[in-house]
Amino acid sequence: MTKLKCIITLVLCTALASCGANDSGSVSTPDHTTAEVSATAVTSAKTEVEVIFDETTESQQETDNSGYPEFDFDTKTVTLNSGYEMPILGIGCFSLSDEEAENSVYWALSDGYRLIDTARIYGNEEAVGRGIQRAIDEGIVTREEIFVTTKMWTSDYDDGEAAVQASLDRLGLDYIDLMILHHSQPENDVQAYQAMEKAVSEGKLRSIGLSNYYETEDFDRLVNATSIKPALLKNETHPYHQSKEMQSHIAQYGTVLESWFPLGGRGNTQTLFDDPTIPAIAEAHGKTSAQIILRWRLQAGNIAIPGSSNPDHIQENCEIFDFELSADEMTQLTAIDKNERFADY
Repeated sequence: MTKLKCIITLVLCTALASCGANDSGSVSTPDHTTAEVSATAVTSAKTEVEVIFDETTESQQETDNSGYPEFDFDTKTVTLNSGYEMPILGIGCFSLSDEEAENSVYWALSDGYRLIDTARIYGNEEAVGRGIQRAIDEGIVTREEIFVTTKMWTSDYDDGEAAVQASLDRLGLDYIDLMILHHSQPENDVQAYQAMEKAVSEGKLRSIGLSNYYETEDFDRLVNATSIKPALLKNETHPYHQSKEMQSHIAQYGTVLESWFPLGGRGNTQTLFDDPTIPAIAEAHGKTSAQIILRWRLQAGNIAIPGSSNPDHIQENCEIFDFELSADEMTQLTAIDKNERFADY
């Protein structure tokens, strides 16, 4: 950017010189009259050129996510770098009891959700499997229509192959659509990821990815040591922690970003709802603050998996495909980023 600004400045100065600017700031015109050109005017012109260029470049940089998977709002899916389609909105099962997890999954599938997110450490994979089977048995969905995500916990990294099979058994599934490593753990996460790669070749997993990798160098460390590029990176992202740099970085791998805590998480949701920007936009659309945040996440290219055990909230959270945020509203929401996480894990 600096090099190009210098070129523009040089062109401006050359133009002035060709008009015959003398040391006193005068310019000789073609009819040999003299016009005064103040140093202030030259500086102002130079500044205007630079500012305009800077603004254009920044705008280009903000939208330069070449290679980042595109969201299809008609099908409500995104095609992962593994070739599989993944729903862009789902139900998260973090901190849900067995009864809550089973019911939430069943209600979500009944409401039209097709993405279910759980994890070994949540302790509710079996309950999630029951909720899925219940919906299948009632003819609400087929297995092929559902996209199931689970995560391998750090204490299982030394025997990733056994961890994959254990999750399959607890979920009661023949294959898992997406398994991700739950946290960065440099001492053995490469080994665990390679176990997932092996499970892909065996048909046990369809796509694999990562969670809680917040530094680009850490993400690249694992990518450079393995064969299959992560289909997805799941990090804490919400209006106050938007992870734009990481999203731009992973675009080169065709990796999509998924938001956990898209609404801030339990205990922090109201903090986001109280930000004046969000309810103002919600009022303009006749929507709730939660719906505005979720719609914004999707339009920004983040898969969202809000969690809830309340059937009314589950239904509310999926009613976000009948409106669209304007470019100005997207800019307003982007502007409230504080680069601050709510969680410390």
